[in-house]
Amino acid sequence: MDLPSDLRYAPSHEWLRVEPAGSVLVGITDFAQNALGDLVYVELPEVGRQVAAEAVIAVIESVKAASDIYAPLAGRVVAVNDALRDEPDRINREPYAAWLFRLQPEQPADVGRLLDAAAYQALIDTEK
Repeated sequence: MDLPSDLRYAPSHEWLRVEPAGSVLVGITDFAQNALGDLVYVELPEVGRQVAAEAVIAVIESVKAASDIYAPLAGRVVAVNDALRDEPDRINREPYAAWLFRLQPEQPADVGRLLDAAAYQALIDTEK
């Protein structure tokens, strides 16, 4: 399983990539997409929506089940990946390229509270 070292990870299996302008891209991890199976639908948040950290922000449905996606940080949604509406299975093929939404964090320093790749690997090792 691929775990890019330049990302941060939430215990709820979202990844986060800090962009040069300070916003963050958020998606689900390879571990999460593998557990869900073939994805068939993505419900993305509305641009402009304010969210609290750990609040449900999106929903992903697979042939197995629906799963809530949580905001790893408090902030405002500034963009969504509309291409996933027509091609949700791209997340299965490219989980670290198929971002779900871009968030402008309220407190950018909160990124440091999330897991690095080694800590996330340790977490998923306990869930296998």
